[in-house]
Amino acid sequence: MKKVKLSQDENLSIKISYQLLPQELQRIDLYFSLPVEMGISPSTLNVEDYFYSNIKSHSAYYSAQLHLPLVRSRFISQRFEEEDQNGQSDYRLNLNLYSYQLKIADADVKQTLKLKTAEEFYPAAIELADQIAGLVKKLRRSTPSDTKLSSFFENADNYLSWHIEQSFLKLLSKGPKSSEFTTEREFLYTFCREENNYRIECNYNSQITLSDPNRITNKMRLLQRLIEYGVVFQKQTRYLDLNLKRLVRGSVTAVIMAFVMLLVLNARSSFTEVTLALIAFLGLIYGLRETFKEDVTNVIWRKIQKGRPKWQNIFRHSVNQKRILNQILWLEYITPKDLPKSVNDLFQKRRQQNKQAARLFHFRCDNKVIVKAFLPGYDEIQQQIFFNLTPFVRFLKKGLGRLYSLDGQKISSQAVERRYQINLILRCVDKTGEHLQRFKITMNRSEIVNIEAMPMVID
Repeated sequence: MKKVKLSQDENLSIKISYQLLPQELQRIDLYFSLPVEMGISPSTLNVEDYFYSNIKSHSAYYSAQLHLPLVRSRFISQRFEEEDQNGQSDYRLNLNLYSYQLKIADADVKQTLKLKTAEEFYPAAIELADQIAGLVKKLRRSTPSDTKLSSFFENADNYLSWHIEQSFLKLLSKGPKSSEFTTEREFLYTFCREENNYRIECNYNSQITLSDPNRITNKMRLLQRLIEYGVVFQKQTRYLDLNLKRLVRGSVTAVIMAFVMLLVLNARSSFTEVTLALIAFLGLIYGLRETFKEDVTNVIWRKIQKGRPKWQNIFRHSVNQKRILNQILWLEYITPKDLPKSVNDLFQKRRQQNKQAARLFHFRCDNKVIVKAFLPGYDEIQQQIFFNLTPFVRFLKKGLGRLYSLDGQKISSQAVERRYQINLILRCVDKTGEHLQRFKITMNRSEIVNIEAMPMVID
């Protein structure tokens, strides 16, 4: 599916990525088919707890390629000599847009790492290094003379230099090795050394910080958050049914209390004086009230809430607080009869051995871009939703064992692990229609082993 991408994020997390245009409306659905043997149910995994702890959203301005003119070099080359706050804000915003564009070169590094042959890998790596070197030179030619702006520049320059060095060291470490490309490898080594020497010459980091890997890494994480100002949108999450939930709880309490008071009045008329039997009867009544009030409230609330949206994410520009994007979110357990026909048909295309008893878990996100246009040069924003699957493996068995085989007169064995398979259907609905894709997520207790996009696609 071109519009929406699903990929692995960390050992036990997945990421949904998609782009949105100005004033675009889009709906994303995820239907998880969780095998019953995984032990996931409303009694073991609370929907609201999972949402707040394990689902994260991220939204920012987006550019698909590093070399596009979105780097806004002409903006950061301007000298904001004004002393007013607007000049500082404008410079910082444009500097961060430029820096963030360089920072997301991680995508280009990952694409280069997919090249398995040295003949393809090294020319692509050299080209990427040349592109980044040119963009960094543009940035450093625009060093501000105003001391009020220099701190913004130094923070961004320090982080980008470190990030570039780390990215290319990773590229060289994981890339293919070949004696025929010694010159190219040396060029990339020199590029990394130059960035390291540049930071030393600028005295960006103290020797104490440099000598401690944890300190330098945490410092760079802080600088990374600073350059996201104005580029990554601020998120505010609202629980939509708070007042309705209060109304339901109050109504149930009022009805139960009215019933209890009726029983109490009848008991007082039946007993002419206070006796042990009266006290025991009243205790029984109030005990039953406390026992069943919460259960009755939960049953009624589940009936009312089923199918209703639960949360709203509001994304705002971090500089001017202008609202950019609204998200309405659903998360709930569903039954097979709640599946749309197209999704159910796709589930039914699984092989017979894969049609095991399962619990259905549904996530829905309705996106609405409010603004009519983005900042100059930007046509899209990127939305990312991260799902941590760690709670899904809480009840899994380790399942370590041995597989034995006979080779002539010799018996051999090898270690095997127990794996589980989650079927996931990703559904996207926009102005072009409905798009579906099924994925198989294979995982064990410690990691996601594989994510496979199945060939059957319905558009």
